[in-house]
Amino acid sequence: MIIIVGSSLSILTRASEWGGMSTMNCYGETEPVMDDRFWESQTDPKMLSILESSLHNLKEKGVNVQIINITQLTQCRKDAHPALYRKHWRPLNDEQKKNPQLASDCSHWCLPGVPDIWNELLLAYIFR
Repeated sequence: MIIIVGSSLSILTRASEWGGMSTMNCYGETEPVMDDRFWESQTDPKMLSILESSLHNLKEKGVNVQIINITQLTQCRKDAHPALYRKHWRPLNDEQKKNPQLASDCSHWCLPGVPDIWNELLLAYIFR
């Protein structure tokens, strides 16, 4: 059994976490975070540790479980959200047009993009 796991609360992440202005979010970002040590502030290492411990316990019981943790890879892609460039079910109002970061979608991913990388990692893992 292969499990892909990721923990990201990018909808709550502010640009100040990667060196931007504290009032901004993913809007206007064009580059990923390049710091290998970057983790979103809402990441709960304890939760990830519990998951890894649980999977280790399953392995000890003979269940072949393997994990691909995509958390940090995904969190570094602040530039890969659709922001304003997505299907809007209602036209943007005047306030959103004046302040586009208010209407930016920072919780979904552009396609092609990050989800394709997840798939590539899974395929590479399966065919190794």
